[in-house]
Amino acid sequence: MNISGGNLPAMSGAGQSGEVYSAALAKKQQKADGAAALALIEAAGTSSAAQTPAKSVTASLGNNVNVYV
Repeated sequence: MNISGGNLPAMSGAGQSGEVYSAALAKKQQKADGAAALALIEAAGTSSAAQTPAKSVTASLGNNVNVYV
């Protein structure tokens, strides 16, 4: 199996070009993560408004707890 790095974009050179390419990939990933987080927050905000309100709790709820097995 022959693996050569000559066909990789911007990574064929040595030194700073590899660091620049790596930083660009990291920046792109951070932007994607941020967009996904914002979409998740927006989705959570809209679904909570659509939920039905909780039923009212009576005063005697939970007063009698059976602890015997």
